[in-house]
Amino acid sequence: MNYGVFICRIPNIIPLFSLSLPKLFIHILDNPHDIKYKVQLTSNCWKSCSPQHGHYPPADQGKLTFQNIENGTTIRIKAVHAQTASQGKTLAELAEKWDQGFTFAPIRESQVSRAMTRRYFKDLDTYAESDVVIVGAGSCGLSTAYMLGKARPDLKIAIIEASVSPGGGAWLGGQLFSAMVMRKPADAFLIDLGVPFEDEGDFVVVKHAALFTSTLLSKVLAFPNIKLFNATSVEDLITRQTADGNIRIAGVVTNWTLVTMHHDDQSCMDPNTINAPIVISTTGHDGPFGAFCVKRLVSMNQIKELGGMRGLDMNVAEDAIVKKTREIVPGLIVGGMELSEVDGANRMGPTFGAMALSGVKAAEEALKVFDERKAQNAY
Repeated sequence: MNYGVFICRIPNIIPLFSLSLPKLFIHILDNPHDIKYKVQLTSNCWKSCSPQHGHYPPADQGKLTFQNIENGTTIRIKAVHAQTASQGKTLAELAEKWDQGFTFAPIRESQVSRAMTRRYFKDLDTYAESDVVIVGAGSCGLSTAYMLGKARPDLKIAIIEASVSPGGGAWLGGQLFSAMVMRKPADAFLIDLGVPFEDEGDFVVVKHAALFTSTLLSKVLAFPNIKLFNATSVEDLITRQTADGNIRIAGVVTNWTLVTMHHDDQSCMDPNTINAPIVISTTGHDGPFGAFCVKRLVSMNQIKELGGMRGLDMNVAEDAIVKKTREIVPGLIVGGMELSEVDGANRMGPTFGAMALSGVKAAEEALKVFDERKAQNAY
């Protein structure tokens, strides 16, 4: 149960912050003992506040103290119930007692059905009007979601992934090998994520690509404002005509992937929709579901033609993908290898730094235009 959100913007006029190590006391009106505080600090100018975000124990006398916070910092505090110990048995209590009366708690099959369907359809209702839709849950799309989730916990973010299993090609390195290589400075993303690596000078190596992807995925799914709809395809884009006769993207058209794959041999089955002022497409290079959004732009005459992905050149490709991550048409930002199809960029092969940092830049680009696109998306 949430007790509410307290947001405080520190103005520049408070004399307290003229001190070398200023302190700020945040007063929480309701402070029962079973509450913890989830704190996130966001600012363009903060230098040293550790931890930047995290969980704090119940505050003494309704106060939280933050040190080394600069002027202009925004503080968001969300009070939630602290997790309590499970009323069930511990694993230690279960150990080696499987033949001594072990049994699962009773359940009726309909309870399972209702537990799943109630939550899923509630999510469909909640995210039918989203703030950001990310198409594709590969390494770039998940990196985008991670950055947006950290920066803007107030936004509703839906991720649409055609496959049952998110992660794209980032579960392995090249040629079915385990290790994942990232060129510097992408190690900064790994450090932020908390993924260990071996430093090889100009590049770093994660011992197994699945360690990176599973860590990133788990952190993204833990954000309360992000919902992943996997086994779901984007079949089209929602558009609005602009004053100059072009279009603005206003959301996506979705369907279950199994339905999408069988339109040719089954009767017509209409799709669903999600409205959003920002769509971020990270569907990878051309393929059955790859580069979908940019291919759709061509068919709608918003792009004359695709440039087509060129041969492999790691040094050229990774720089180009990150630098050119951008809004292609109003409301549609493209990142990752889908950009190679737009710009005729080189492929990069089994190195993943550009995927992560393209996601970082895609999140930045989205936040730059979000307020403007949201105002335009009122209808």
